[in-house]
Amino acid sequence: MDELDKKVYQNFAGRVVQKGATKLVKGFSNVPTYVLEYLLGTYCTSDSQEDIDLGIEQVKQILSNNYVRNDEVELIRTRIRDNGTYNVIDVVNAKFDERKNIYYAFLHNMGIKNVISDDVVKANERLLSDGIWCIVTLSYQYSEDEGGQFVIDELTPIQMPDFNLEEITSARKNFTKEEWIDLIIRSTGMEPSQFDDRVKMHLLERILPMIESNMNICELGPRSTGKSHIYKELSPNSILLSGGQTTVANLFYNMNRRSVGLVGMWDIVAFDEVAGINFKDHDGVQIMKDYMNSGSFVRGKEQIIAKASMVFEGNINESIDSVLKHSTLFDPFPEEMGTDTAFLDRMHLYIPGWEIPKLIPEFFTDNWGFISDYFAEFLREMRKTSSADCYRKWFKMGRCLNQRDTMAVNKYISAMCKLLYPDNNY
Repeated sequence: MDELDKKVYQNFAGRVVQKGATKLVKGFSNVPTYVLEYLLGTYCTSDSQEDIDLGIEQVKQILSNNYVRNDEVELIRTRIRDNGTYNVIDVVNAKFDERKNIYYAFLHNMGIKNVISDDVVKANERLLSDGIWCIVTLSYQYSEDEGGQFVIDELTPIQMPDFNLEEITSARKNFTKEEWIDLIIRSTGMEPSQFDDRVKMHLLERILPMIESNMNICELGPRSTGKSHIYKELSPNSILLSGGQTTVANLFYNMNRRSVGLVGMWDIVAFDEVAGINFKDHDGVQIMKDYMNSGSFVRGKEQIIAKASMVFEGNINESIDSVLKHSTLFDPFPEEMGTDTAFLDRMHLYIPGWEIPKLIPEFFTDNWGFISDYFAEFLREMRKTSSADCYRKWFKMGRCLNQRDTMAVNKYISAMCKLLYPDNNY
């Protein structure tokens, strides 16, 4: 432990984990980081390296026995039948059967489909999207009349059982601004001592859509700089869309089912590889512009309000000087977006990805940081407030800014201040 580690452990024991342990277990399984750290936070709460090593082995054992790999599905099915009940770690999603008026849950890796109660679905609405990681207790029932079937006895989304914002706000005073920034960056898995101050700010900026509702950002830059890592691994409240092709029904509102799409289920909807974004609907980009501008959109007779932030990521493979000679800094976007000034005006932040170095092993930390899910809950809780006007005690907004620019500055200030000063002690 360095001095910051000791201070972190002293103030947040039970809420932090040694990120070096995450790296060790990450190579053992391909589940998201927040799933691993949920388990590590349960079994590696000590600051003793001997206890940490023991906890790592326990987590490996749990993943070995309960995480469902594609080549071990039949083995797990047999264990469920033989043992009566069995816990599995799997991605679960639910679908509504309108003919029978019931919900069915699907376990992706297990290939199991079974009825799930309305109460469970209502308590975990993200089950209705592409699925969330859960610990599922399964049993096997057999009768001569109906045959055999697997039954879902219990379903627990992998997330912290409790969160108290006061823990963070009261402890913030014990850290300097520089220490707090380093703690946040370590919580994302990066080692702050490897980066200069400007790169640190860019790494913080990637977090801002998680702490501020309806914030639209894009990051374009070289490959292998970790653009998508944070949205895929850090939080169970964000979804990363790969492939690009989507529909208005999937993203915004399904008029047949009368249900809100991804923007109503997730805190962040991130698009990986913006060059591939393609709406099957001709009005998709226009609806996206309406949503990015006001946080609402109209479908049919209904006006829908949602809080999801939009993140756009893509690759710029040439030098910036070369790009600017023959195109613009939005060149990776599809033409209907990258040349539409109304769409671009709705961006609140452009992260210059070419200023962030390509990742090497030394950039990943072995020190202590917040458990990913605990950190994600902190970010989600802070979305409920706004600090957009905190600067007015000292500054006035310049007259050179138009209304859209003012909105972007307010979003940025609010998000960054909530991240760095959750106790409002600016």
